[in-house]
Amino acid sequence: MITFHVTSILIKTRKVPQSKSRMPDILLKNQCFDLAFHPAHDQVYAGLLTGEIKGFSYDDAGDSSEAFTVRPTKRSCRGLAIDKDGSQLFAVTKDKTLHTIDPRLGKVIDTKAEAHDSPINRVVTCMPQMIATGDDDGIVKLWDPRVSTHIRAYTRHFDFISDFLWLEDKKSLVSTSGDGTLTVMDVRAKKTEPIAQSIDQEDEMLSIAAIKQNSKIVVGTQLGMLSVFNRKSGWDDCVDRVPGHPQSVDAIATITDDVIATGSSDGFIRMVQILPNKLLGVVGDHGEFPVERLKLSRDGKWLGSASHDEILKLTDVGNALEDSDEDDDDTRSQTHQSESVDGPSERETPMPEDLIVSRTNRKRSAQESDENEEDLETIALEVKQGGISEPPARDTNDDPSSSSDLEPEIEVPKKKQAKKRKKSKKSRSADVSGFFSGL
Repeated sequence: MITFHVTSILIKTRKVPQSKSRMPDILLKNQCFDLAFHPAHDQVYAGLLTGEIKGFSYDDAGDSSEAFTVRPTKRSCRGLAIDKDGSQLFAVTKDKTLHTIDPRLGKVIDTKAEAHDSPINRVVTCMPQMIATGDDDGIVKLWDPRVSTHIRAYTRHFDFISDFLWLEDKKSLVSTSGDGTLTVMDVRAKKTEPIAQSIDQEDEMLSIAAIKQNSKIVVGTQLGMLSVFNRKSGWDDCVDRVPGHPQSVDAIATITDDVIATGSSDGFIRMVQILPNKLLGVVGDHGEFPVERLKLSRDGKWLGSASHDEILKLTDVGNALEDSDEDDDDTRSQTHQSESVDGPSERETPMPEDLIVSRTNRKRSAQESDENEEDLETIALEVKQGGISEPPARDTNDDPSSSSDLEPEIEVPKKKQAKKRKKSKKSRSADVSGFFSGL
């Protein structure tokens, strides 16, 4: 059995600066359930409570305009996904139907009624001409859009499918569920049994994303925990858990190789670095409404978020990360200048004792070295002239270079250092133990 570590984020945090260019909120007039970005053009699509699917065009200046509106059903549109070339937009609805839309024309080109026996909750594109859908009963089905019936169905989950993750390198589909487990399916195999399934995490698994070149998988849970899975260690159990979110983590989006954006029920959108674990700050919010879906645009600039406030929010996370990096450089520069005058800060990791030598000691050692050289030259001259037969004995009581005078300044008792570090660490942990809940 794989043991996991609970890692608290106990690092000084900073607020990510506001974006230099902000996209005005796109008014939808109805609650948004899901969104999707076009892979080649500056377009975003939203699925609404009323069954409408709206397309919008946007630009870097922050302007947006509606491209089309289509309403294939009067029941809510719960999930959206677009294929790799952007030619087909797939939508799943509460009435158990799978719709295919041409985003260029803004028209429905195919409808698969009664695709599931229960309302469909999620949809994702896998390989070309292959998509996957998941419903409220935990059933996962693979589809070829050109065929009227599904390819195969997986029935391992017994509660709603909350999210999907497609792993291109192994052609594997990972699903998370409200039953507290995740399942890994090889879509190339003809078997209807998954190749792996985690043990019950005793918490609803709501969202999923990949980091570290797909080697680590991060899962958001109902209790606000981020569970980290290591693919090399297997899928049985997570290897790390990162607490901190005060409420459930309903949505996750990968921003960079080690930074994710999280959407929580408290309405905040946070930037979190994973391995090492660090909260980078809050980049947006939806007020008192939960953030239920997050998607990143094709160029990594705009982070789209959906909530219950009837708007589609696009946040410029590209500039936010650039500004944060600049702030880090400035902070490091200021810290370096301060340390050059006042010495190293208290947060700095202590150096080994044998390397702790003060400037005073170094200067004193240099002066003593010069004095010793002068004494040796004088003694050598006197011996040569026959004045004395051997160098006189040095009086250690009057010698400032004796070890008894310098040792107290160089050597620091190890026990006192350990107690001091333990006390400092304990005080820092107490000061920042609840910083997440304050955001």
